[in-house]
Amino acid sequence: MNAYVLPAPAATAVPVSGSGLLFPVRRVYCVGRNYAAHAREMGFSDREPPFFFCKPTDAIVPVPDGAAIEIPYPARTGDFQHEIELVVAIGRAGSDIAAGDALDHVFGYAVGLDMTRRDLQIRMREQGRPWEIGKSFDGSALIGPIRPVALGGHPSRARIRLDVDGQLRQDSDIGELVWNVAETIAHLSGWFELRPGDLIYTGTPAGVGPVHAGQTMVGAVEGLGELRVRVGSGP
Repeated sequence: MNAYVLPAPAATAVPVSGSGLLFPVRRVYCVGRNYAAHAREMGFSDREPPFFFCKPTDAIVPVPDGAAIEIPYPARTGDFQHEIELVVAIGRAGSDIAAGDALDHVFGYAVGLDMTRRDLQIRMREQGRPWEIGKSFDGSALIGPIRPVALGGHPSRARIRLDVDGQLRQDSDIGELVWNVAETIAHLSGWFELRPGDLIYTGTPAGVGPVHAGQTMVGAVEGLGELRVRVGSGP
C-alpha cells in the first residue's frame, strides 16, 4: 500500500438540508453573464452563448443555515464585489446531456455568493489573460446548505436578492436566467463530463457592487434560505 508523501488535504463538503449528511464537492463551475440586465451593466449584449469558468474546490466556504460568518477582505484589491447566485448540485454523471433530460442529473439547489476582485478581473480581461486572480481566490465561493430535489423540487421561479447593511442591491427572479438550469447543464456537459459532486454557480442578476470591511451581506434565493456574511479586515 502506497502512502502519501504529504498529508492529504481535507475533502471539501457542503451540508445537505434536513439531514446530517454532507455533499462532497468535486468541481465548481460558474456561468458568466447569465442575466440579461447584468450582461448589459457589464457592457455586453443580452443573450450570448453561455461561457464558463471554474473555481477551486477549496474556494468553497459553507455557510450554516441561520448562522452568520465572517470572511476577510481579500488581498491586492480595492474593489471586492458581491454576486448572489442560484447554485445547482449535480448528483448523476453525464456528457452531452439533452436539455430535456438535464434536470434528472440534479441532486439539489443552494444559494451562493461568487465573490469577485473586480478590478483584477477587469485588468486581466483587458490584457486578454485568464480571470483566476479576480475570481478564483481563497474563500471566493460561499454556499448555503443544499436542498435536495426530493425536498424542494426544481425551482423555476424564485426571488433572488442581496442586501448590504440592509440596503437592497440585487433583486431579480431565477426565471430571468438567460440560460435556464436545464439549458446550462446541456451546454456545460458538451464541454465537460459532469459528475456527482459538481457544483454550478448559474450567474448573478444586475446590481453587483463593492463591499467594504465591516459591512454585512444578506443574500437569499426564495425557498433555499439566506446567506449572512460579514466582511472583515484584510487577511
